[in-house]
Amino acid sequence: MKIVVLDDYQDVARSLADWDSLGAEVEVITSYVGDHDELVRRLAGAEVVVAMRERTRFTAEVLERLPDLKLLVSTGRRNAAIDLKATERLGITVCGTGYLPHPTAEHTWALVLAAQRHLETELAAMRDGAWQSTVGIGLHGKTLGLLGLGNLGQQVARIGQAFGMETIAWSQNLTAERAAEHGVTAVSKEDLFARADVLSVHLVLSKRTRGLVGAAELAAMKPGALLVNTSRGPIIDEQALLDALRERRIRAALDVYDIEPLPADHPLRAMRNATLTPHLGYVTREVYEIFYRDAVEDIAAWRDGNPVRVMTL
Repeated sequence: MKIVVLDDYQDVARSLADWDSLGAEVEVITSYVGDHDELVRRLAGAEVVVAMRERTRFTAEVLERLPDLKLLVSTGRRNAAIDLKATERLGITVCGTGYLPHPTAEHTWALVLAAQRHLETELAAMRDGAWQSTVGIGLHGKTLGLLGLGNLGQQVARIGQAFGMETIAWSQNLTAERAAEHGVTAVSKEDLFARADVLSVHLVLSKRTRGLVGAAELAAMKPGALLVNTSRGPIIDEQALLDALRERRIRAALDVYDIEPLPADHPLRAMRNATLTPHLGYVTREVYEIFYRDAVEDIAAWRDGNPVRVMTL
């Protein structure tokens, strides 16, 4: 059995799970393979592929060109980059893994604090021998707006409350009663964008949420307010965001993008009022240990005829 592990950017997959227990040929690819022809070439002959989250897209066209593929393991519980209709039609089993949500909540606040206290500028200045070149913005008494109050939104809300922030939230199905259970006030979408000093996105990407934050929503935000996204890039209209940043109406702290990896010449990289990280929300040792340990378990269970954590439509 040939197994290919994709997108192991940090080259840690081999050290975080017992791949030898599978008695298989294991190839690890540590760079991003974006070209479909190259991807098909690299995966030729593999019966099993392990994909890291949504880094590589498995379209019907790609899957149809992989006749040997029988099992596709995706780290995490869902993967919008896999065409599950195509895998079902082609007889390819798709399995997921466990996950920890709190690292993303932690990283959300790393971004907020970095942006509010100008850490990118000050860290670089300290290296160059400078001292105190910016004036930060505190959080106590400010308003935290949450676009989505699911598991992650709730965790982010609790941390905001610990900072002494007022917490408000909106999503299409959020009720006042459910928000109040978490010490959060449910508001209208319009009020969320108008009142928030820090607005953090915590929604799953879907047809309903794609482009949900557009020019009108960004225009409604307070001057200088901070928009944070650790969910999925396409929830925010990228062009509208670029326009708002160029006009210096708002600030942004982003971990996710429409295209990943973010191209080196992407205009977001030049925005001095945007704090950017390369989709690090889930990238912790604890999460990776779960991902790769469960991936090995998935492969062993599938090989023995009893697949676990199967993803379905």
